[in-house]
Amino acid sequence: MAHKVDYCCLLMLFFTWFLPSLADNAQVLMNFKRFLSNADALNNWGNQSIGVCSWTGILCFNQNFHGLRLENMGLSGTVDVDTLLQLTNLNSFSVINNNFEGPMPEFKKIVSLRALFLSNNKFSGELPDDAFEGMKRLKRVFLAENGLTGHIPTSLAKLPNLLDVDIHGNSFEGNIPEFQQRDFRVFNLSYNKLEGQIPESLSSKDPGSFAGNQGLCGKPLSPCIGSPTSPPDTDTDEHPNSHPEKENKEKRVILTVIVVAGVIVLASILALLIIRYRRKKPVLVKEAQPQNVTPFSSESKSIVLTTEPKKSEEGGLNFVRNEREGIDMQDLLRASAEVLGSGSFGSTYKAMLLNGPVVVVKRFKHMNNVGKKEFVEHMNRLGKLSHPNLLPLVAFYYGKEEKLLVHDFAENGSLASHLHGRSGVELNWGTRLKIIKGVARGLAYLYTEFPDQALPHGHLKSSNVVLDGSFEARLAEYGLVAVVEKSHAQQFMVAYKSPEASQLEKPSEKSDVWCLGILILELLTGKFPANYLRHGKGASEDLAAWVNSIVGEGWSGEVLDKGIPGRGSGEGEMVKLLRIGMGCCEWKLESRWGWKEAVSKIEELKESDDGGEGDNLNSLSTSLDDFSLSHSTS
Repeated sequence: MAHKVDYCCLLMLFFTWFLPSLADNAQVLMNFKRFLSNADALNNWGNQSIGVCSWTGILCFNQNFHGLRLENMGLSGTVDVDTLLQLTNLNSFSVINNNFEGPMPEFKKIVSLRALFLSNNKFSGELPDDAFEGMKRLKRVFLAENGLTGHIPTSLAKLPNLLDVDIHGNSFEGNIPEFQQRDFRVFNLSYNKLEGQIPESLSSKDPGSFAGNQGLCGKPLSPCIGSPTSPPDTDTDEHPNSHPEKENKEKRVILTVIVVAGVIVLASILALLIIRYRRKKPVLVKEAQPQNVTPFSSESKSIVLTTEPKKSEEGGLNFVRNEREGIDMQDLLRASAEVLGSGSFGSTYKAMLLNGPVVVVKRFKHMNNVGKKEFVEHMNRLGKLSHPNLLPLVAFYYGKEEKLLVHDFAENGSLASHLHGRSGVELNWGTRLKIIKGVARGLAYLYTEFPDQALPHGHLKSSNVVLDGSFEARLAEYGLVAVVEKSHAQQFMVAYKSPEASQLEKPSEKSDVWCLGILILELLTGKFPANYLRHGKGASEDLAAWVNSIVGEGWSGEVLDKGIPGRGSGEGEMVKLLRIGMGCCEWKLESRWGWKEAVSKIEELKESDDGGEGDNLNSLSTSLDDFSLSHSTS
């Protein structure tokens, strides 16, 4: 009888506490909406017949509210933090790509917040030093492409659980504070006004994380003037009565005058050249681009070549698809172009033609050893490929110094940008499964079309998987091993980082499968295989250690990315995919899966579980032990 009474009490508590909280959240959300402008996208808010979890932009897990994702809605008005404080279980808040402006709201009041996404708005002004104080649970902070000024708050640097921080494209100034966290998944301070020496704790970060800050120095950028690596200055010792500060000030004044005069002269010369040659071909100058991978940038410019194309030797664009003809080489070079990135092979542009489609242009500077005939034949062969999961080659240009490849533009960017927070969009399990199936199908097609090549792709990684408007996967930079300089391919192409490539100095027919396995683990764990950025010998061993560290954790709940929306109903299938990734990453070639087996197993996966999850978990634990053992004995 006592048990029945307890049970009844629990039911009463449930209806008294839990159900009213859902109703309370609905009312709080309606109150929050009143502070917003241009909120037509939220018209179904208040519709009780569909439930709060079905309202636009509401994030729920197991029918429990946990966040707001109000992205790309044209919203403006006020983000009223005091109203948000009344929401129960607000873990994530995102208003990426809207029109909010003014000072950043006091989100530090919401101490339970785990993720804050404010990128691509018009927030402005200085952030107080305690802007993030007390937010001990905060893991993800995205403030990119706003108008924020002042110093980076030390309270941000002191967050104990911070994993992702992206504040690029603002006007933050001063020195970079000492960040408490070391193992970042996303770290981007580029295109601000930061200065001074980069803290030693951040010296191993990618140089692209600091690009566009003219005043920064120290590893991984150039050494600071007057640092221990620079020659000592003995002027003060020779002239003890001199005044260094005054002399430095005078030098800066003189240098400024010289620079200004030089700019005026250069501008005059350029103006004369433009007037003289505006009816002729544009003067093409060599573009200086960093050699390291840099993040996406909104910088607008024209595509320029090292040397001007000569009709007699090089000609214009060669179209491999007849339906796309009509783009003129000079129109392409004059087109407004957005720099998407600059990596080991060259720069990538999004070119917006005046009377034509949007295309992506990739410059290659490391194909100089291939002759024109061989290059043209290979590009025509690539141009004949047709598959829903390949990014089609539209046209190419052959020059002695560099080559251009023109592809269709993929609206949703690269898989890497989504997995590692640069896009602001989290991929749910169903979308990730759709993407990896597309990758597998595209790779299978390449294997069948290039049976004579050990590496039909050669450079398969998340940044070379792009997503179209419906998030279908399209493979990019495929089939280029035959035309890339061998030394450059060995140093930078992903397939050459497989175990066999490092041991035998050449890849095998299963090297692309190894890359597929790494991609699967990255897709499921959310962890970036940073060893791709470590070039030269030893990188493959590091990469193998990374794989082993992932699967060696066992089933602790930390292997799969907890941030995958909708993972609960598909966890068993995710475990199956993890085992497939492990099979593709086997160190020994005889133990590693072939592409047909891998593709077949991937095709069998479903979006939701069909039972037997416990068996999957037990089987995974055994597989993890076997996999770790095979690596330790290799």
